[in-house]
Amino acid sequence: MHHSIAELLEIAKDAAFVAGQEVLEIYDKGDFKSFTKEDESPVTSADYHANDIIMKLLKEHTPDIPVMSEETPQLPLEEREKWTRYWLIDPIDGTQEFIARSGDFAVNIALIENNEPVIGVIYWPPGETLYFASKGQGAYKRCRAETKKIAVRELEVPSEDVIMIAISRRQSREKVFSRMSDKRVYQTLPAGSCSLKACFIAEGKADVFMRLGITGEWDTGASQCIINEAGGKILAATFDEISYNQRESVENPDFVVLGDQRVDWEKIICYK
Repeated sequence: MHHSIAELLEIAKDAAFVAGQEVLEIYDKGDFKSFTKEDESPVTSADYHANDIIMKLLKEHTPDIPVMSEETPQLPLEEREKWTRYWLIDPIDGTQEFIARSGDFAVNIALIENNEPVIGVIYWPPGETLYFASKGQGAYKRCRAETKKIAVRELEVPSEDVIMIAISRRQSREKVFSRMSDKRVYQTLPAGSCSLKACFIAEGKADVFMRLGITGEWDTGASQCIINEAGGKILAATFDEISYNQRESVENPDFVVLGDQRVDWEKIICYK
């Protein structure tokens, strides 16, 4: 069964929305159990429930496309590298925020084609907001009944514009500022999950975000498509490209989400 990219985008949007509504109901009731995975990261019964919903819907509509999820065992590279196209999902990005009841969590679904994200869907259930993009077609935000095209904020270059940094609610401002050039003025925008911070940059609410620490390819897949289509980039913190399904490990390097590409970000961000 062959689907166009436009049809696959609709399938991903529907799956993210259905799973997100179920997750929101669980969140509102507080009816979930928390666990700790082998890597000491948190996971909940809601993550597993969302995973089951998305896996079922994707396999029902696209049985020929493999699925990689944070919440399922990963196949060895020798099997995965044969995939020319696959779904990449994070059922709940921001599980820690879900547990802490901050509301900053999202459902992430990406389609990877030839090792590149070509569809990105991020649904933020508490905000009733859907961010989505497909390669070459722009990035969009749907909030309730309104859908609009989004783009990164344009900064005056060169200028003394204040740069807005998206940071975790649990991240030290001083630690973040220590990695930024002292020649600029900065403000911070606290947010939860990695994908929501990327979306805030894609829609121009923030300009840059640095993520240090362990993440998986599912943490950046959907975000990367959306931020690319909005005029930004996601790169390794060393400013190298991020790869998908090309290594045995599916862990990401430390990475940065960058807004306006006219800015010389390598002179601003001090990665050590």
